[in-house]
Amino acid sequence: MGSAVLAACGGRAVQSPPASLAQRSSPPPAVAGSAYVAVVHGPDPAAITRAAVEAVGGMKRFVARGADVIVKPNICTDGRAPEYAATTNPVVVATLVALALQAGAKRVRVMDQPFGGTAESAYQTSGIGAAVAAAGGEMVVMSPLGFDHVAIPKGRSITSWDVYRDVLTADTVIDVPIAKTHGSAGLTLGCKNLMGIVRGPGGFHSDLSQRIADLVSLVRPQLTIVDAVRILTANGPSGGDLADVRITDTVIASHDVVAADARATALFGLTARDVPAIAATAAMGLGKMNVPARQIRTIRL
Repeated sequence: MGSAVLAACGGRAVQSPPASLAQRSSPPPAVAGSAYVAVVHGPDPAAITRAAVEAVGGMKRFVARGADVIVKPNICTDGRAPEYAATTNPVVVATLVALALQAGAKRVRVMDQPFGGTAESAYQTSGIGAAVAAAGGEMVVMSPLGFDHVAIPKGRSITSWDVYRDVLTADTVIDVPIAKTHGSAGLTLGCKNLMGIVRGPGGFHSDLSQRIADLVSLVRPQLTIVDAVRILTANGPSGGDLADVRITDTVIASHDVVAADARATALFGLTARDVPAIAATAAMGLGKMNVPARQIRTIRL
């Protein structure tokens, strides 16, 4: 990782974040005519994903030629096929992989840590594994040896944690949650989806909302795409009853994970203030909960 050891914490070395992370965490330069948030509706998941990315400036805004890209969907369990809305839509994920490669990415990896079943079986059941392979991306099983104990300089509840090294050193991180309910967090969207890049995510639950916000302060994905093709309206995060699934045929995109999440809450009849993790992240100055209407583009295909 090449970062300096800051101090020993509980017998473990705490490393400073890679120097490149600070630059990556700055919002990508705005593109003339692009929206701050794009909300795209339509029956074709690939088409609405492409339109959403284009509306916020196009994939080349986020992915430079030769970039190392990581796409982080929600693949929480191997027990649910895509129609149950527990895992990110495979077409949405594959479309982002294809767009990143078309923009000139050298490598596009897709990864998550399921809490139900193995990564291999979850990748298969979710449909994401096959879709990503067909698009030219790589599915990666996250290694237990791939975590570094890293300082979180702006953290309020946690000041260090084990975070997956490759996510910290990648040139671009694309956060692709599926919009769904969650028993502890209320909703799980882009901010909470980043818990899949830490070791011991259960430790977040003692101060869940602030610890999610602290993690966002470290990672800050360059692009967030909220998959709301289907949303899970109850019994999340793993669901299991198709009666809890609502088809909304929607994708939401922004360079600002807070803004994307805030917009997605409306799909559940809520506001950002109703989801403590979003409010906590905004309170740290990491994004906007209230984006002016003129900066939001709604598209119907």
